[in-house]
Amino acid sequence: MYDVLIIGSGAAGLTLALSLPETCTIAILSKDVITEGSTVYAQGGMSAVLDATDSVDSHVEDTLNAGAGLCDADVVRMTAEHGAKSIEWLLDAGVPFTRDEHDQSRLHLTREGGHSHRRIAHAADASGAAIENTLVAQISHRPNITVLEHHIAIDLITSRKLGHRDNRCVGAYIFNRKTKKISTLQARFTTIATGGASKVYLYTSNPDGASGDGIAMAWRAGCRVANMEFMQFHPTCLYHPHAKSSLITEAVRGEGGRLLLPDGTRFMPRFDPRAELAPRDIVARAIDHEMKRLGLDCVYLDISHKPKDFIISHFPNVYATCEKFGYDMSKQPVPVVPAAHYTCGGVMTDLNGRTDVDALYCIGEASYTGLHGANRMASNSLLECIVYGQAAGHDISARLNEAPLDLPMPVWDESRVTDSDERVVITHNWDEIRRFMWDYVGIVRTTKRLERARNRIELLLREIDEYYANFRISSDLIELRNLAVVARLIIRSALLRKESRGLHYTLDFPKTDARMDGIPTVLDPITTYHPY
Repeated sequence: MYDVLIIGSGAAGLTLALSLPETCTIAILSKDVITEGSTVYAQGGMSAVLDATDSVDSHVEDTLNAGAGLCDADVVRMTAEHGAKSIEWLLDAGVPFTRDEHDQSRLHLTREGGHSHRRIAHAADASGAAIENTLVAQISHRPNITVLEHHIAIDLITSRKLGHRDNRCVGAYIFNRKTKKISTLQARFTTIATGGASKVYLYTSNPDGASGDGIAMAWRAGCRVANMEFMQFHPTCLYHPHAKSSLITEAVRGEGGRLLLPDGTRFMPRFDPRAELAPRDIVARAIDHEMKRLGLDCVYLDISHKPKDFIISHFPNVYATCEKFGYDMSKQPVPVVPAAHYTCGGVMTDLNGRTDVDALYCIGEASYTGLHGANRMASNSLLECIVYGQAAGHDISARLNEAPLDLPMPVWDESRVTDSDERVVITHNWDEIRRFMWDYVGIVRTTKRLERARNRIELLLREIDEYYANFRISSDLIELRNLAVVARLIIRSALLRKESRGLHYTLDFPKTDARMDGIPTVLDPITTYHPY
């Protein structure tokens, strides 16, 4: 038995592990190698009030504005107030944030969409990788932490599933992706830090592992989820048939990048007075509108009016990626399209990461705290990972003296299943879900499109559950099952919201309903259609 099981190895999970006392035993589960995951692909940076001209009040106001009336103001303030301390903690850990070229004692701060000040601390244009690699190095010096790479959680084990009236999480069933073996892992406290669910869409900036596993598992275990209709599409991913998940950081627009039509016309000022620095939902919808209006495959992002040295020094990785695919950012505009990027909803938690299930925590992108509301402001996500990773760590630390629940842990039963001879079911259903989610539940929605998606997902869920009940587990099946559950949650949430707000835009209800201010879309854990 471990004291703490952390499912996920990104910034949130690693921060939690480092915030727990070295006397407790910790297991970190990673679907791939520990350094792989969404954190590594975060380019822009981490928001925090670090400049004398900036203020926590301003950070709060900007976040509330971006969240379009659905943020929890207390949560936003708590997060913003911990920004500077979180940066200090990362600096102490050794994160190589970029320094001001004129004053090396200060960090270089950039500005991104929705922010009224320069408050983004960054490590060139590979901030997530710098944070992840630094925290992994810290983890390697902790003998109390066991890292289980190439392992994926199948489902959470709760006392209610074992026949008790209460509902406490006591561990999880784990699938070893290399050996194909399943084990039962018992823990006094379990934390979901699995990231988001953007892989539910055909086009995404996220790595392959972003299949919503933690959200689906928590919902099946008895947790409420909220605001799943608010899926953020990053406005600028490199458009190229071989440029998989190649995000072009928002900081390019923050440093003067302009969005252009193929004829060189700039279009963002027509949609918002903040132009390219408007929040992501506005920019993504504007691009989507122009692409559909003109029948375009893409639009263009141009920062070639800046000196080449400036571009290479500020965006070395983006520059290299574009160059790899035949584009020189210093000489020409780069083709871009929106892609699914961030899950603003998730498992409902309190300020310490506690969920509805006792001893189960959720932090990072998989969680819903009320910070993001109807739209996440740029670079608040890494901040959220650090702040709530530490908060959960402090809360769990205070509970380590609680007596563990003494329950027999059943082993995984494969006595009534066989090896599958129909793997095409998995590949076909995986592809179909992602395609109809993109077509029917994307940037612009209608009730009819959502109803079509609902009909398809109900049918597919029955097929997937039948397959799950009859054949041996595989990594692809685990992810497909979770992806289908998350798709259903997104569709249900979108149908319930009869207005347009933030990232949820529907042609049938194009205006915002003021009566819905501050009211999240909450889904109770209805579990009648799939097995435990």
